[in-house]
Amino acid sequence: MRIHFIAIGGSAMHNLAIALHKKGYQITGSDDVIFEPAKSRLDKYGLLPAEMGWDENRITNDLDAVILGMHARIDNPELLKAQALGVKIYSYPEYIYEQSKNKLRVVIGGSHGKTTITSMILHVLNYYNRDFDYLVGAQLAGFETMVKVTEEAPVMIIEGDEYLSSPIDRRPKFHLYKANVAVISGIAWDHINVFPTYADYTAQFDKFIDTIEENGTLIYCEADADLNEIVSLSKAKVNKIGYAIPAHEIKVGITYLLPEHTALKVFGDHNLMNLNAAKLVCAQLEIDETAFNTAIASFTGAAKRLEVISADASTNVYKDFAHSPSKLKATIDAVKTQFTNRKLVACIELHTFSSLNKDFLKEYAGAMDKADDAIVFIDIKSFEQKRMEPFSEDDVQNAFQNPKLKFFNDASKLKSYLLSLHYADTNLLMMSSGNYAGFDLPELAAALEK
Repeated sequence: MRIHFIAIGGSAMHNLAIALHKKGYQITGSDDVIFEPAKSRLDKYGLLPAEMGWDENRITNDLDAVILGMHARIDNPELLKAQALGVKIYSYPEYIYEQSKNKLRVVIGGSHGKTTITSMILHVLNYYNRDFDYLVGAQLAGFETMVKVTEEAPVMIIEGDEYLSSPIDRRPKFHLYKANVAVISGIAWDHINVFPTYADYTAQFDKFIDTIEENGTLIYCEADADLNEIVSLSKAKVNKIGYAIPAHEIKVGITYLLPEHTALKVFGDHNLMNLNAAKLVCAQLEIDETAFNTAIASFTGAAKRLEVISADASTNVYKDFAHSPSKLKATIDAVKTQFTNRKLVACIELHTFSSLNKDFLKEYAGAMDKADDAIVFIDIKSFEQKRMEPFSEDDVQNAFQNPKLKFFNDASKLKSYLLSLHYADTNLLMMSSGNYAGFDLPELAAALEK
């Protein structure tokens, strides 16, 4: 097979390119810019384009397929050439389905927790040396790539994003996988540039349930009232299994599952619900609860999900991917509940289209109330790049309904403020789906005043 990737540098795209290269396919690709770690990883496998930019001469009739990344525009010259020649064009979720249509497909959907649930399932399957393919949205310890596709594996575990599939395919990615076993972790409005109302957004999950194969299984968070209603009204011919927070206790900063008293390396109600979802999926794959608990005890979390940067007797520093209101609140609640005797300094960087929209900003009301020191940072360049009107400190404090909240739009001033605080019996939580304005977080953690 000869496959060309347009916009090969994307997170999922470059991992799929490497996975297909390992499978023996002939892979070429193009992009206008490729950042690390994609650049080094593509170079390692001889897949890094010799020159950046688009060139229609890369598209020829002897290609079996083109895979189109979301980063490309609809007037991309390579895309136009492929369309003119009649070369088969796939979005990457379409191609993942092509690679998995003869396998049992487990698809993890929801507004939050997708990566963690998927990572937990992969960890357990790997613990028992099970053969499986996968697509996950973060780099995991013990897994070289974020995508694996083979001929032999009988099952594929897929993190199912609700965002659009490609510039020419406006369907949410998770609608294309046709799950045999599906998870919905919860619904919290996001991607308002695509789904301008909450009703538009929730409708995508209703449609997702309809894409599950007949007599398949839907595992869903019954603690989510809106999701409960959608599931109860759905006429899809699927088996429905609800889940909630499992029985547990917290002692000296460690969470234990009950009644077995299994010590966990992760914590927080949201992670406990993620764990229950993963346990129910593994049950569908014939891994019982006892075996699951044995394996999950060694799970340390997905990258950037309450990832520990430094820790000592009085202070932990975490980085987390949280950026939406529900993720922000759940992450802060988790750290405060786990360390009741410590203060919490919590900093969120807003930089997504939704979070920089003044109408959407009010969705963050109350999200940081449990932080002892709440901080919002927005790089002023983010507004300029997205051509959006900047927020003032009053805008942010009013939207969050937190008059004590501090607002920064200058990275150097934020860093100076963080370094001015004392961190004895205090945790620092840095949250963003971006890069924290280029902070070297380990360096920052080492410099904190204890």
